[in-house]
Amino acid sequence: MSNRVSFQHSRRPSLSRVRGAVVAAGLGTSMVLGVGAAFAAGTAGAPDAASLINTSAADSVAKQAAVQGKAAKAAKAERAAVKKAAAKKAAAWETPVRHYVLSASFGNDGARWAHKHSGQDFAVPIGTEVKATHSGTVVKAGPNGGGDGPAYGNAIVISHGNGVYSQYAHLSRIDVHIGQTVKTGEKIALSGNTGNSSGPHVHFEIRTTPNYGSAINPVSFLHKEGVMV
Repeated sequence: MSNRVSFQHSRRPSLSRVRGAVVAAGLGTSMVLGVGAAFAAGTAGAPDAASLINTSAADSVAKQAAVQGKAAKAAKAERAAVKKAAAKKAAAWETPVRHYVLSASFGNDGARWAHKHSGQDFAVPIGTEVKATHSGTVVKAGPNGGGDGPAYGNAIVISHGNGVYSQYAHLSRIDVHIGQTVKTGEKIALSGNTGNSSGPHVHFEIRTTPNYGSAINPVSFLHKEGVMV
């Protein structure tokens, strides 16, 4: 009797340990399966390596295109600015010489001319470069005032259109010919002391025709064109 009871008591702890091991094993399996399911769920929504590479390449191309677009726009703006400056240069007026001293003015009386002075004199040394005050076409060039009379010496007349002409006289050398097109600031002659002149200078006129007798005040005209004399 005592032996049977001892045997039954000795088996109960063993069964408890078995049940505990089974339960523990089940929980472990559940935890492992849970972690695996969570990992699978996480990787299912994540981008793969190919997608990341493609996105990066697309971003790089877009940035490069943006940079090239800005560069092209800047180049276009620069070309427009250069073109505008060239047009402004062509439209501008200048004095016939750069460094000078004003001498006889328009409308003055003087011993060197029979009537009122018809232009503005720019006193400069002989051989000073004389430039076209505005773009146009040469209509007179030569001795005897280019046809206006010996008092002018060697002279040039340029037509600028719209009934405006410029004249340059007392030149030592003429570097253009009739029919030649010239630009603003282009060299056309060298200053001198030819004709009815008491000293080296450039006699400058603005006319409404190519001929003597149609002169207007050249300084007032240049002032209206934004040229300070």
